[in-house]
Amino acid sequence: MTTALTAFPADGYTVRWQTWDAAGDETTTLRWENEGWTVVGEVGRERVSYVLRLTATWQLTQFLLFRDQDEPDLWLGTDGSGRWGEVNGAHRPDLDGCTDISLDCTPFSATLPIRRLTLDVGHAADITVAKVDVETLGVVPVRQRFEHVSPQLWRLTEIGGDEHEFRVDEFGLIHDLPDRFRRH
Repeated sequence: MTTALTAFPADGYTVRWQTWDAAGDETTTLRWENEGWTVVGEVGRERVSYVLRLTATWQLTQFLLFRDQDEPDLWLGTDGSGRWGEVNGAHRPDLDGCTDISLDCTPFSATLPIRRLTLDVGHAADITVAKVDVETLGVVPVRQRFEHVSPQLWRLTEIGGDEHEFRVDEFGLIHDLPDRFRRH
């Protein structure tokens, strides 16, 4: 059974999360511009901002992370065929094959594969993501499995690591990630 996701409004959309312990919050805004989506997230507890540039089909093309400067502390781009590089043009062969970005400080990063994969209920996909540590700016490839359990329920398993089940709204945005994030 396919569960179609609702298209985001053309004039943009804003979502807010709070950490489970209420110690931090995030505001994320999606805007349609230049034939694709621009996502801007402001994460309070970690004091970081991120920008994602996505194609109309939710393929990641650019990721910028800002901590305490006007210029990005980390800039990664991909050519759409799985080849990654940094702002200075240096090729990152260790990230080749990654399809998405994963940030532990935000539930939004799970939305990227949910919208891009369009899995039917009962189906799963294994992907490799570029996992970013916002404190050290380290980036490593990590294997993840996304399973579409029921119309609004998903399971994310980090291969060899944690597993999380969560409900999503009509846009594919996480409602609550138990013990980590909740919508507000």
